[in-house]
Amino acid sequence: MNIHKSLDTFDKLAQIADATEFEPAGDQPQDERRASKPGKEREQYQSRSLAECITHVATPKGAMPMLKTMITTACERNCFYCPFRAGRGKTKRVTFTPDQLATAAAEMTRAGSVRGMFLSSGIIKGSVTTQDKIIDTAEILRRRHRYDGFLHLKIMPGVEKDQLLRTMQLADRISVNLEAPTQERLEALAPKKEFTRELLDMLMLAAQIRRENPRMKLAGSVTQFVVGAVGDTDVELLSLSAQLYRQANLKRVYYSPFHPVSGTPLEGVAATDPLREHRLYQASFLLRDYAWEVEDLPFLGAGDLRLDIDPKRAWAEAHLVNAPIDLMTADRTQLMRIPGVGPVAATAILKARRERRLTDLTQLTALMRSAAQAAPYILLDGRRPEQQLRLF
Repeated sequence: MNIHKSLDTFDKLAQIADATEFEPAGDQPQDERRASKPGKEREQYQSRSLAECITHVATPKGAMPMLKTMITTACERNCFYCPFRAGRGKTKRVTFTPDQLATAAAEMTRAGSVRGMFLSSGIIKGSVTTQDKIIDTAEILRRRHRYDGFLHLKIMPGVEKDQLLRTMQLADRISVNLEAPTQERLEALAPKKEFTRELLDMLMLAAQIRRENPRMKLAGSVTQFVVGAVGDTDVELLSLSAQLYRQANLKRVYYSPFHPVSGTPLEGVAATDPLREHRLYQASFLLRDYAWEVEDLPFLGAGDLRLDIDPKRAWAEAHLVNAPIDLMTADRTQLMRIPGVGPVAATAILKARRERRLTDLTQLTALMRSAAQAAPYILLDGRRPEQQLRLF
């Protein structure tokens, strides 16, 4: 990396290289997290490299190396799960000026080290002051440095409408961390935050701003939940996700599994099973992309999804084994209820059946990669696939 200026800034960036490890920025959040080093506090590592600040992130503009960092790791809030909570002595507190951070990002971009930036922050002197620093950083990048790379900017709790609009003008993506699905859950997780006024209303306001400015290029919105620390259920998380997809036009919802941090009130709570995170993402995409309703999802009695089987297949086992879907007569929505059939495969099936009758799995295999997954739940021209037993 050929960088000569602002060495102090780059040293500071390296010191907080893992500050945003659990802050997803792109479309494949599970791939963004680096494996933790067992048995030690991450903050205790003295040897850092600037490369640790760079994460390879999948974005709507393609995969890219991205600088993920914070304006400051100091914070006046006391969120129970957070390593940067007020009063936690083990936390390394590092603060940048907007000019320092923007200049460093611009240099790294010119050097070819990064092509995007994710910027978050702890809250100091209130959300409005902190959001101004995020905006100032983005302004300097876009205007002074003529930066045209990808920007994912955090929205602080309860900021002003003008700040939200300006952030959306500067960014490609904004995120408002809801953290919990209800006020009650949030009080157990982050007691100084207000669920509706500070968080949920910000996502709704962003949607309103887009409606008010239809010709303006504005960032899309995402949110994040901290899953599993305070008794939240999958039905709570997914019900709010579905509402936000409909009403706030969210691009996606992130489900970050809880990891206990020493020196916080939740340090004794067990880490969340990563498989739960995976099932939540699968169910969330059914709500967002497959026209499912929350009521369609196969929750267990306690309100959680099964971990042993993906939610689409769990639904099919309950509904399609004895009432399979005929590929020659099903509409697009029905086709996408079948395990292994997504939007691309559904389009291929609809096109193929206009040209010929689909009567065997060999034809289906030519149309989609997951014909074996679909076989137990379908009819081909009124009959169960003859080769089905040989597939398993």
